[in-house]
Amino acid sequence: MESVERFEPTRESLMQYSTPQWFKDAKLGIFIHWGIYSVPAFANEWYARNMYQQGSPEFKHHAETWGDHTQFGYKDFIPMLTGENFDPESWIDLFKRAGAQYVVPVAEHHDGFPMYDTALSEWNAAKMGPKRDIVGELATAARHQGLAFGVSNHHAEHWWFFDGGRKFPSDVQDPRYDGLYGPAVEASPAASHTSEEWANKDWRPRPDAKFLEDWLARCCELVDRFQPNIFYFDWWIEQAVFEPYLQRFAAYYYNHVADPVLQYKLEAFPTGTALLDIERGKLSDIREDYWQTDTSVSYKSWCYVEDDHFKSVTTLVHDLVDVVSKNGNLLLNVGPKPDGTIPPEASERLLGLGEWLAINSEAIYGTRHWKTFGEGSTTVGGHMREHEDKPFNAQDIRFTSREQTLYAICLGWPGESTVIKSLGSGSPISAGQIESIGMLGSSEALSWSQREDGLHITTPSQRPCDHAYTFKITLNDATL
Repeated sequence: MESVERFEPTRESLMQYSTPQWFKDAKLGIFIHWGIYSVPAFANEWYARNMYQQGSPEFKHHAETWGDHTQFGYKDFIPMLTGENFDPESWIDLFKRAGAQYVVPVAEHHDGFPMYDTALSEWNAAKMGPKRDIVGELATAARHQGLAFGVSNHHAEHWWFFDGGRKFPSDVQDPRYDGLYGPAVEASPAASHTSEEWANKDWRPRPDAKFLEDWLARCCELVDRFQPNIFYFDWWIEQAVFEPYLQRFAAYYYNHVADPVLQYKLEAFPTGTALLDIERGKLSDIREDYWQTDTSVSYKSWCYVEDDHFKSVTTLVHDLVDVVSKNGNLLLNVGPKPDGTIPPEASERLLGLGEWLAINSEAIYGTRHWKTFGEGSTTVGGHMREHEDKPFNAQDIRFTSREQTLYAICLGWPGESTVIKSLGSGSPISAGQIESIGMLGSSEALSWSQREDGLHITTPSQRPCDHAYTFKITLNDATL
């Protein structure tokens, strides 16, 4: 794309941004956490940091399993990230079968090891470990199969990520490995990842200009190399010292990629200048500014770990429906094994989600939120709060809409009939406006009546699918 330099690195200029329609239509993407941290397969993707934090379970596990930190450090896992079974086309085929419309691999995590061929560090997956440009190969495969492609950059946290290795004898202190371990500047207690501390926007120590310029260069290199439809930032960039660099990057990205989607967390960007992402959490109501939630198919970790616990397909379907009803997208993560295979538990969940979407896609892709997100119980709003959500049931209904059609999705089988309370005789939709009501996946004619207490609808004699059930309410005029 030829640069038109429409955007300048100022808040006022960035306010021209608007979320592109393709992203609002897409609804579902796949996130990929695959890197050196996949090799130890213990605890979570923060193993790289916590293995150097004295007293942590990771520190103890590392010493007992791999030996002294001076003899076997994080760097020594790199040759074990073989990727011998990595097949980008088969990955993308699986994601398409799951119903995903875009894919976002982590290009560089907090550990400072890019999973692509970069000119800015000798420590990268193209030169070490799998010795392949993982991100580049995924970009080619995704676009070959018609998916939008994005990248995720988490380099900001690299400033302090390996600081524990400075406090006792370890390979972090060996200058030969500075290219991997980086500054490893002592972090404040706020690096412990609690929600209260995430709100602290002024952590110490602040990255210096050299680090910030390198951070910016890595981000811009990703734009130049891959022309990513999506650019995802993790947390910590909301520190005040990043602000001018964020503005410079946003302007660069918006000026060099067609219909871009720049994603941020917390308050890193002002509302209206980029797209808000909520990690492992949702919203309790509709947000008029478009948004996204990112979560994983499993509970314990973003990357592959040996003893992870996986969510049910029902939970994933309900997550997607709830988010879409509130004007958002779902970015769903998988963590491949070191050899490049995707765990069967993850594949099974993705395929189960795809089976549901094969029947109910009309109520998801290309839809918009209605006047209300739905009825029944809702989710707890905010970052890292999905563990507080209660399971949904048949009384929980979510709405999506398009043109003259309203979709009412029951998050449980309602039995022989259901009552949609939001569509009673005093609702925005009158009986005279309803042309027909059916259920997606079923050809049976459904009887219905609008009463004061709600819209009463019979259900088909057989369930057309599992997990959630979509009533398609077609209107005879464009009232939505």
